[in-house]
Amino acid sequence: MGTTWSVQFSAPTSPEFTALQVRLDSRLLEINAQMSTWDTRSLISKINAAEKGWYAVPDEFCTVLDAALTLAEQTQGAFDPTLGELINLWGFGSMGPVATPPHGQALRTALLRSGWRKTVLNRQHQALWQPGGVHFDFSSIAKGYAVDEMARIMDDAGIDHYLVELGGEIKARGNAHTLHAWRVDIMHPHADNLESKNPNPALPILLKNASLATSGDYLRNFTHNRIQYSHTLDGRTGQPIANKLAAVSVIHESAMQADALATAIQCLGPENGWKFALEHALAVLFYIRRHNDYEVKFTPQFEAHAGAEGAHQECTETMARQP
Repeated sequence: MGTTWSVQFSAPTSPEFTALQVRLDSRLLEINAQMSTWDTRSLISKINAAEKGWYAVPDEFCTVLDAALTLAEQTQGAFDPTLGELINLWGFGSMGPVATPPHGQALRTALLRSGWRKTVLNRQHQALWQPGGVHFDFSSIAKGYAVDEMARIMDDAGIDHYLVELGGEIKARGNAHTLHAWRVDIMHPHADNLESKNPNPALPILLKNASLATSGDYLRNFTHNRIQYSHTLDGRTGQPIANKLAAVSVIHESAMQADALATAIQCLGPENGWKFALEHALAVLFYIRRHNDYEVKFTPQFEAHAGAEGAHQECTETMARQP
């Protein structure tokens, strides 16, 4: 998936370290082989290049696509797992970066070929309808799914206290070595540009049996004619998001859900995203641009995790590998 992963854990006795690492590596490679658009041999790449028709998909692929299509329906297409062609046009996909926005006609053509309503997932038979020309992209949900799978492997290994991370998506179980819940710092969207009087403007939270994912328009982008274009696309327009919501962090039991919800709420924007979070009782943190400053908003569910200063993050073992 073009990123790194790490695992921290606390256990009374050290498990078979090499075997555990091999299991984690192998599982991530399996997910990558299904869901990476950067690998031309992956399942998703083959489906994107396939002709019109029904295609059988394995459990993992079906689970991720099912969740993505459900969220697409809930957000009326703001979140959309069929934007692969548009993502490439904007220079954020496997075809590499661009220096200028794509031409209007190319965007219109790609947008006509995209759209979550054009596909169908037969859940009973685990079959996907490719109408021809639709390019699926799971970049806003697959990492979260992979984190859930990493956590499952830790559970299966009998490890009750751990923190797993892949590409910034995190899942915690149990306590850190100090018997406190795991501490995670959420960085300010533009921490590097803040005044030196506040050199580490991080918001500390405690994670215990929960996942955390963050989406921000500052993470990947390019600038043309003084306009910044974010890597996050609104599925309703095929355009990079252009609202005042600088960053969104979501806490959820499922890392897959947290990953996708953070992107979805980022696309919905500060007003509609706030309404969506409240309606679905989600734990969400909003960083909203206000002139030269930022407004920070919490949903009631998120507030319970905030203010975790004094918590510690320690472990007995650490693993880090490139998938």
